[in-house]
Amino acid sequence: MAQRYTDYDRVAVVTGSDSGIGEAIAVALAQAGFDVGVTYRSDKAGAESTAEKVRAAGRRADVRALDLTGLPGAAAVVDELADALGGLGVLVNCAGTGISAPVVDTGYEQWREVLAVDLDGPFLCAQRAARRMRAAGRGGRIINITSVHEHAPRVGAGAYCAAKGGLGLLTKVMAQELAADGITVNAVAPGEIATEMTGNEDVDPHTVDRPGIPAGRPGDANEVAAVVAMLAGPAAAYVTGSSYVVDGGMLLMGPQAGSHLTSGEWRNG
Repeated sequence: MAQRYTDYDRVAVVTGSDSGIGEAIAVALAQAGFDVGVTYRSDKAGAESTAEKVRAAGRRADVRALDLTGLPGAAAVVDELADALGGLGVLVNCAGTGISAPVVDTGYEQWREVLAVDLDGPFLCAQRAARRMRAAGRGGRIINITSVHEHAPRVGAGAYCAAKGGLGLLTKVMAQELAADGITVNAVAPGEIATEMTGNEDVDPHTVDRPGIPAGRPGDANEVAAVVAMLAGPAAAYVTGSSYVVDGGMLLMGPQAGSHLTSGEWRNG
């Protein structure tokens, strides 16, 4: 009979959790009973604010700086936080960056920075987490925050799409390789979410009109966090290698370009 992996450490590390989606994930995991390691690249105050919200939920928090352009050494933060909090049951790779430039105009340094933060960093952090979880022998969860552009291209975002597409396939390979250890590996792929990165921070997404998205609005960071919390829980032990799209139906629009339509006339056929 296969071993049951239901006692993994109630400790989560969430990269890029100083604001936006990462902050929402850290708080949601705290509310689900996890101590949380919080990381930031430059916004230390934001990371400390996230940590206070984790503590307000009754859980422990620790904060570390993490600059994923400083690889491979920067990924050691995963182990530092696991040591500080006494274990590691969940890793959420949320730190990310992007540029807006046609491929022919993208400089090599720009390309390398996006690939480092959005693909190399998650690879190295997930590798450290997997080794630690495997050694502990209690299973675990690795969740990679990708994007709808894991699945669909976007003009002017070649580096970002390449990184997110690569992370999507890395997720599937790791899911195959780690399943026998009780470690699930999944992706969560947000569409337009009302955060600073999309120019909508501190805006109620229900007040923003997006006629080309079936839901008619951007998403809320808490709606992404809820999916992550589900995947992080013991009940999701049989879910691995999947990519959960959280986009209000944007990808369903296909060539109708859901995020760019300016009216709802498409609804009339």
